[in-house]
Amino acid sequence: MTTDVVAMHMSDGIVNAPVSLAFGVVAIVGLAVCVARARRDLDDRTAPLAGLVAAFVFAVQMLNFPVLPGVSGHLLGGALTAILVGPYVGALCVAIVLVLQALLFADGGLSALGTNITNMALIGTFVGFAVAVAMRPLARRSRAGLLLTAFVAAWVNTVVASMGFVLEYALGGQGLALGTVFGLMAGFHALIGIGEGVITALTVGAVAAVRPDLVYLLRGERTTLTIKESAR
Repeated sequence: MTTDVVAMHMSDGIVNAPVSLAFGVVAIVGLAVCVARARRDLDDRTAPLAGLVAAFVFAVQMLNFPVLPGVSGHLLGGALTAILVGPYVGALCVAIVLVLQALLFADGGLSALGTNITNMALIGTFVGFAVAVAMRPLARRSRAGLLLTAFVAAWVNTVVASMGFVLEYALGGQGLALGTVFGLMAGFHALIGIGEGVITALTVGAVAAVRPDLVYLLRGERTTLTIKESAR
């Protein structure tokens, strides 16, 4: 029961209907802003990458990795998508994945789509991107710097997104003490964030090694030169 309640990917009934509805509105407004802003970032070169990123996140989210006995985690994808295709397109990619999983596999409840999109697609993506931007000088300096940036951004996005769950549970959940929920979510997701960071770093590093010009975070002067020099 406990691990079901504190799962990041919420099922139906974890929070009450008013909270689900309120965060459904938050998700709709947030995604509407993302759609409007994403048009600036998509072109003939980046649109196919966005599709590939969404497909990759969809596939990898279906795979759980063990964290502790009885506890497992899966990729959230916020930092990964933001680093590769930008925060607005990235948030849309994660949101599409969450909708498809709810409709096709009942992974995450339909009434919980608003909370799940808010936590994983909006909070996770934009927090991950904010961390990556703060570390961008390091990411542009060397390949090791890029990998570290991706790892840290992914770890932070995982932990902060879990705090979105805690807030929603505080507003509309029942069954467990809020302190217990906070401790479990923070502890579990600090560990899950390590797996998230490794997957994100490996994926971003692989793309940057072949086509650094496609990595949104690295766009700007000297990006290609920096990556090539660090690979020597």
